[in-house]
Amino acid sequence: MATPPPSPTQRVYRAPCPGCGAPVEFKSAQSTHAVCGYCQSTVVRSGDVLTRLGKMAELFDDHSPLQLMASGRIVLDGKDLPFTLIGRLQYQGDAGVWTEWVAFLQDGTMATLGEDNGAYVFTRPIDPGREMPAPERFRLGTTTAINGKPYSVAYTGQASLISAQGELPKLPPLGHPFGMVELRSGDGEVVSIDYGHTPPGVERGRAVLLEDLQLQGLKDESAKDEKNSRQFNCPHCGAPVQVQLSTTKSLTCGSCASIIDLGSGVGGELRAAEQDEPVRPIIPLGSKGQLQGVHWQVVGFQHRMGAAPGDDEHFGWSEYLLYNRKRGFAFLVDSEEGWSMVRPTTGAPQLATNGATATYMGTQYTRKYSYDAETTYVLGEFYWQVSRGQKTSNTDFESRKGLLSLERSPNEVTWSAGDKIASDAVAKAFNLQDKKDLLQRDDPGPFVAQSGLGCGTIILIAVVILILLILLSNCSGSSGSSYRSSGGSFGGYSSGGSHK
Repeated sequence: MATPPPSPTQRVYRAPCPGCGAPVEFKSAQSTHAVCGYCQSTVVRSGDVLTRLGKMAELFDDHSPLQLMASGRIVLDGKDLPFTLIGRLQYQGDAGVWTEWVAFLQDGTMATLGEDNGAYVFTRPIDPGREMPAPERFRLGTTTAINGKPYSVAYTGQASLISAQGELPKLPPLGHPFGMVELRSGDGEVVSIDYGHTPPGVERGRAVLLEDLQLQGLKDESAKDEKNSRQFNCPHCGAPVQVQLSTTKSLTCGSCASIIDLGSGVGGELRAAEQDEPVRPIIPLGSKGQLQGVHWQVVGFQHRMGAAPGDDEHFGWSEYLLYNRKRGFAFLVDSEEGWSMVRPTTGAPQLATNGATATYMGTQYTRKYSYDAETTYVLGEFYWQVSRGQKTSNTDFESRKGLLSLERSPNEVTWSAGDKIASDAVAKAFNLQDKKDLLQRDDPGPFVAQSGLGCGTIILIAVVILILLILLSNCSGSSGSSYRSSGGSFGGYSSGGSHK
């Protein structure tokens, strides 16, 4: 067994907190700030002198499985590097709250493990090779280059630091808004530009799974279960409502189905919107099941309607919001064309100039449908501000490897990727064999996860398709268009923010 390389010489500095006298330790020479774990004083280090700046706000309890001093390993540039989480920064922007963990690597450098709604991105500081333009110069959906590599602008907005913990190499003014820009590439890379510093901090990295980081010292999972969920009365009917997930921005009342906006937090002003014409999910909220090797729980449900631009024909589909503590959120989509499992992508697929194809992670997808979508009914909890009438412009792509979906709203561009799933796999996953007929959908296509088709079946299908094409060509002289006329969306909807 190979002996790990010795860690570089680092001066560990320890001194009493100017606020309470408790010991404050700096493990990295790059760290300039720390938050005392006893009195929450924010201290800054200047040489061997600690100065108290003030008191840090309480941490927002996001029930993260991570905690300070958890350790793991990450492969960077072909090297397997151990790291330790020594600091935590919580930010709030127009799209919600997210966390950035300060990772101290064995080679003496610092990195960031970003955590947002159960998704994780590991990034390191880079030299962008040029001066960064002002944040307002980046326009959503456009392309820019960093060190000669093209990136798509996926997010622009304002953010502010709301709380911090532990040892910190950077600390923007508490509560002061600053610009944040996020870029995505076609091979899954993320570049974050943080204008809370001068010059702006630029970091680059990729999405990671917690299990791949071989983490040790995680928070006890039972700690979340011991905490009481938040509870309040519905502003419309007065019935008690419980919030189960810390990231919830909207939820529905179990008694009257009103949509309740938690934008001001529980205890703040609650707004409710009535819903009529209820749509009942086939898979009940709270159901637990295993799909694609992951244990999921159904926490939300929304029904959506779509129509091609200029077309009066409408179609509908349903989306189940699934949650896993270490994997975050995913969408199980139920449409006339079958079931599919999708998640928002980390990178940004490269869209062809004519919009006919999109390339992501080395695979080219062909446009299948373009249509406008609208949310018509919701149930459960959501990590974004959901409401009836929310509209997006959608484009669906497909390849032999799977599905790709693009959704555009006025302030966000969201890509989702996934695969189709056989109907019987959905019934088996959620133990709904008694509803197997209700869950049954057409399961065509080469990427459905079920047993293969025989040659005779394939030939028969080809003959049937050929006959249908001949009949259709005799009925209409016009060529087919690329918009959707039936079925439902490939991808799930997300407006919860695309930052790290």
